[in-house]
Amino acid sequence: MEPSEFFLPQAGRMIQAPLNSKARFGIGDVLKHRLYDFRGVVFDIDPVFANSEEWYDSIPLDLRPKREQPFYHLLAENDESTYVAYVSQQNLLLDVDGGPVDHPGIAQLFERYSGGRYNLRRSLTH
Repeated sequence: MEPSEFFLPQAGRMIQAPLNSKARFGIGDVLKHRLYDFRGVVFDIDPVFANSEEWYDSIPLDLRPKREQPFYHLLAENDESTYVAYVSQQNLLLDVDGGPVDHPGIAQLFERYSGGRYNLRRSLTH
């Protein structure tokens, strides 16, 4: 019988990750939040929740996502500002017609926007 989960170091502690945790989106994908009016480009993915307990507890209980799913780090934007967002997979959708994201951090990580996604800088892929 194969184990149904494994442990990995994350944010200075060991977290339990199910073996069937599968990311639907990849680095460079442009996504939008399904409930809130913001969008962003993925620059990192956690296989399961790996932020602080304070952050998790600050989400209203009726909106709190499951921990056992991928969470995405986004260079995000809305009509008022740019910022970094941490969002559960269940709350994200591909942003197929929004165009490029206007975030000052994009140039450090990505080369260009093409076909609805960003290409990671070659210097970061080696």
